[in-house]
Formats: sequence, structure tokens, C-alpha cells
Amino acid sequence: MALRNHSTITEFILLGLSADPKVQILLFVLFMGIYLLTMMGNLMLLLVIRADSHLHTPMYFFLSHLSFLDLCFSSITVPKLLENLLSKKKIISKEDCLTQAFFVFDIGGTEIFLLSVMAYDRYAAICYPLLYSQVMSSQLCVKLVWASWGLGFLDAVINIPLAMNLNFCENHIIPHYTCELPSLFPLSCSDISTNVTVLTGSTLLHGFGTFFLIFFSYTRIVSTILSISSTTGRSKAFSTCSSHLTAVSFFYVSAFLRYLMPTSGSPLELIFSIQYGVVTPLVNPLIYSLKNQEVKTALRRTLGKCLQW
Repeated sequence: MALRNHSTITEFILLGLSADPKVQILLFVLFMGIYLLTMMGNLMLLLVIRADSHLHTPMYFFLSHLSFLDLCFSSITVPKLLENLLSKKKIISKEDCLTQAFFVFDIGGTEIFLLSVMAYDRYAAICYPLLYSQVMSSQLCVKLVWASWGLGFLDAVINIPLAMNLNFCENHIIPHYTCELPSLFPLSCSDISTNVTVLTGSTLLHGFGTFFLIFFSYTRIVSTILSISSTTGRSKAFSTCSSHLTAVSFFYVSAFLRYLMPTSGSPLELIFSIQYGVVTPLVNPLIYSLKNQEVKTALRRTLGKCLQW
């Protein structure tokens, strides 16, 4: 009987956010709006950085990659969520589920590494302004971006193949709107101790490694800012970091709480996933445009050129 169950479980049911059809329609409109705004906001930021030569600096080079990651992250999860909100059969195959989990790991891991790289960039700019162009050379910037992608991919490669070997028995209902490893483990009838150990170990290593770099960078940044005698100088230095700190807070905290807290089907799990997978890609372009005078000026210049054409 067990073997028959193992062989027949080839798809899962995503419960999503609500079972009420009326609420589902409202949620569809809400998340469709969020998705379209996310696409437009991040594409706009990519276009402005690409088009305006004043933004061809390491900070905006990293920001353009962050916008691209946010486009990818939102596109991994939200379209399936929208499909399920309109569908009576909220089904996803085992292969598609693990593929989605792989890219959530890959893109999410890459984004966290990139955020730590951006913290180091701000540290170099504020603490060593005269050496900044030498420290953050274009070659180093490219290598740091590739390293972020490589480490995110490595994190996914370490965890997802282990999950591919799991057997799933009678329970195939995922109390979530997307496939994430913490939600899959309770459904398996295999021994998941190795999977949980690897996931916890990689998440802690990933988390503390990037957190240490961010913490070190901002400790030195705050120390340097406080040593600036001019109030205007302190305000300008802090304004260049506030956007990044906001982005880190939105993504970092919710992502690690989601992957380290025990899976129980709690609404908190949905809230954390929505915050780092849906809300953060939406607000990042707003954070970096509304709080950044350089981006606002570049946006006006770009729009002016478009109107002239």
C-alpha cells in the first residue's frame, strides 16, 4: 500500500490565501495590481539606470541587478498565485513544485548576497571616498555580482536535489500559495532529518555570513558618519544608506524567519512569504526612487528626452 501511495503522489494542491470565491476575486485584483506595478517599477528603474550616464556608478550597477532579481522573484510566484485564485483545481505537479522551489532558493539567495555586496559598496563610498573608484572597480563589481549569482545557485543545488529524492504519501495539500521547502517537508513520508539539517545549516551559514558583512559595513559607516562635523554632510551620508537599510529590513528579516521557523501552517508563514516575495519587489523601486534625489533627477531627464522625441 505504501509503495502504491508513493507512486501515485505526483502533484500537490496549493491551498492559497483563501477558500472564499468572493475573497479570491478581490485577492486576484489586488495581486494583479501589485504584479503590474512591480513590473513597471523595476523596468522603469532599469531603463533609467541604463539610459542616464550619471547613474553609471557601482551603486546603481548593483541596483540595476537588484531590480532584475525583483522582476524574476515576483514572476516565479505571483503568476501561479493569480492562476490559482481563478482556478477551481489549484494543482501543481511535483516537478513544477520543486522547480519553483529551486528558483525561489536561487533568486532569493542571490538577492541576499547582493544586498550584502551593496552594503560593502556603501562602506567603501563613505569610509574611503578618495579611494572609492579604485576599490570598487568595474571588474570587481562584475565579479561580485557573478559571485552573488553563483552562491545563490549553489544554495539551491545543495537543497533541492535532496528534496527530489523524497517520497510523498497520502497528504499532498500544501497550506501555502507557493512551493517552498519548509512547506514540503511535513508532507513527506521519507526521513527528512538530513533535508532539515542541510536546510537549517545552509540558511544559518548564508544568513550569518551576509549579516556579518552588512553589520560590519554599517558599524563602520555609522562611526564615520558620526565623525563628520558638518550636519549637512552627515545628513547626505546617511541618506545614501537609508534606502539600502530599508530594502535589507524588508527582505532579510522576513526571508530568514520564514526558513528558520518551524512549519505549522501558521498565517505568519504566509505573511513572511508575501513580504519578501511580493511586497519587497514592489517597494524596492519606490524606496530607491522616492528617497534618492539622483534617481528622481535622472528620471526627469529621461522623461524629458522621451517627450522631446
